[in-house]
Amino acid sequence: MIPAPNHVPGRLALLATSDADTFLTEELLRAEQVHEGIDLAKVVDPLPEDDARWFVEPVRSLVEDAMFEFREDRTRADAWLAPRLHATLRLTRREAADKRLWNHIALAVAPDYVAWRHLSKPTADRPVRRIAAERFRGPADRQCFSRLWWAAELFRNGPDYEPVEIACGNQDLIHTILRNDLIDHRPTAQALVQLVKRGLVSTGREVNGLGIAINAAGATLIYDVLAQDEPRDPSRLRDWIAIAQGGSAPPVARHGLPEGPDEEPVSEASVAALTDYFAELFETAPVRGRTTAD
Repeated sequence: MIPAPNHVPGRLALLATSDADTFLTEELLRAEQVHEGIDLAKVVDPLPEDDARWFVEPVRSLVEDAMFEFREDRTRADAWLAPRLHATLRLTRREAADKRLWNHIALAVAPDYVAWRHLSKPTADRPVRRIAAERFRGPADRQCFSRLWWAAELFRNGPDYEPVEIACGNQDLIHTILRNDLIDHRPTAQALVQLVKRGLVSTGREVNGLGIAINAAGATLIYDVLAQDEPRDPSRLRDWIAIAQGGSAPPVARHGLPEGPDEEPVSEASVAALTDYFAELFETAPVRGRTTAD
């Protein structure tokens, strides 16, 4: 497994995808050799120096702790890292939508983590282990770090990250549902978490089947009518971010969950209504391999 680059920058920056591709060598994608880091530092665009959010050390510390803690079961690192990455990188959605930031984290700050987490297992058809390039600079639902940040953003319930742990503990859920526009409806996100928490939905086939049913129903039913969601107060998020910008945000807890922005949680009545509705949908969802008796 590759180590961190010899030169890890002190601050986050923006790395264009065209420049990132230069460093996605075959040696890196096979987790055999990582770049030195010096040349990469020459092609990035800097972020504001007066913003304490861009210090690398908190992010680097998190990934190192994750690699140590979950060395026996790497997939479990997602549920641990997602809420802590989100609480460490206090971003607006506009900032998080900039792929250049995630390119830089994956290639300049923690390529060793990307390799540790996403190096494939050898199979008869593909005996050579390999990291998919999209884990370094791919779409938001596939890139190693952006997928975790966005999962935390969409599944958190106000300041509560417990739903994020549950959601990210199911790989099929975050892979399938993050591509669904309905997930930005907060009661929908929380209802999905409840289905997973209750054990009604667990396997990849079940998640896919439920996703198809939700999309089909959404074409004729506006979920916000069935389960209303109050608009978020943007000042709460701005205040939460401002604390980090000034350097006053404490390091995130390793054993207990951190707290997100002090926003109102989703209405329990709305979550209950959608959970019951989705449970009914799931009974007739097209789950491959499920028989009528199931």
